[in-house]
Amino acid sequence: MTDVIKFGLICFTSFFTIINPLATMPVFMTMTAELDAAHRVKTAKNASIVSLALIIAFTLAGQFLFQFFGISVNSLKIVGGVIFFRMGMDMLQARIGQVKIKNSEIKSYVNDISITPLAIPMICGPGAITNSIVLMEQAVNIYMQIALFFAIAVVMLLTYIILLGSSKIIGFLGETGNNVMLRLMGLIMMVIAVEFFFGGLKPIVHTLLAK
Repeated sequence: MTDVIKFGLICFTSFFTIINPLATMPVFMTMTAELDAAHRVKTAKNASIVSLALIIAFTLAGQFLFQFFGISVNSLKIVGGVIFFRMGMDMLQARIGQVKIKNSEIKSYVNDISITPLAIPMICGPGAITNSIVLMEQAVNIYMQIALFFAIAVVMLLTYIILLGSSKIIGFLGETGNNVMLRLMGLIMMVIAVEFFFGGLKPIVHTLLAK
């Protein structure tokens, strides 16, 4: 039982660190600033549910899907790095700005941003997908597998709560504070993107040179 608890704590800490819902807050705050409280809650809920479903799906079938389509985790890291870098650049230049939304467009807007960029790749990105596959391989018994899924559910619940809390931060920071945080997180995201990109590229280059 001690091993199961240790494994569960590893699962929780690794997923929370990789997903880092605090880093998702600036994007969520900016893109939902023009929405009312109810639609902001719905956006956070949808993004969390979609992310939970995707991570569980990759946990259960990720290794099989990668083998079936001939996809490597390193390739996923490279693509994720490119996506993160572009988003980071937009955030750094404040191109992810507040948008005016017509009442008739609110529903589709909420659904769109819930999936991209919030669920994919902000919450359920290459790191989270890779982590879920690796941890599932390490879960040698049913109890460890339960601990893994429980940790994923707890992290997603915390992500939902943190995104909801950003509503209060929007009012506290104001437009200037929100723009400062957006640029700061954009810079951090670009650094993460570079690490992802070269983390995936390095093994591929080594493999090519070894041939």
